[in-house]
Amino acid sequence: LEYNISKGGNSGIMFHVSEKYPHTYTSGPEYQIIDDKGWPGKLEPWQHTGCNYAMQLPDTVVTLPVGSWNTTRIVVRGAHVEHWLNGVKILQYEMWSPEWNQEKATGKWKDDPTYGMEKTGHIALQYHGGDVWFRNIKLKKL
Repeated sequence: LEYNISKGGNSGIMFHVSEKYPHTYTSGPEYQIIDDKGWPGKLEPWQHTGCNYAMQLPDTVVTLPVGSWNTTRIVVRGAHVEHWLNGVKILQYEMWSPEWNQEKATGKWKDDPTYGMEKTGHIALQYHGGDVWFRNIKLKKL
C-alpha cells in the first residue's frame, strides 16, 4: 500500500488482528507509521516508522518527507515477517521465536499475554493523531 502522513501524524498497519479483543493494538503486531521528525514529543527507538511497534527496530529508515506518498509492504509467511519501505527491506523477524518472546516478556507487552499470539486475522489501519491517507491497498495470499 501507499501512505501519506501529515506533520505530527501517527498511524500504523496491524495484521493478525482478532475481534476477540477490545483493541486492535492488543492483538496484532503493528508496522509503525509516524512523522519521525515532526512528532511533538520524544520518540523511543521502537516508536519510529518501520518498527514492529514496541518490539523490533528496522535496520534503516528510508521515509520520504511528510506530505509525500511512501510505499509500504508487509510480507507474512507463517512466522516470518518482513517490513519494506520504498522498495527497501528494512526489517525482518520471526514471530513466536525465542527472541520475539524475550522482547515481548521484557517490553511494552509484558502484561498482555494475548499480544501477537494470533496466527491469522484481520488487517487494521490505525488512526492515532494527525491525518493519514492510504491508497493502492493490495492484499495477496501467499
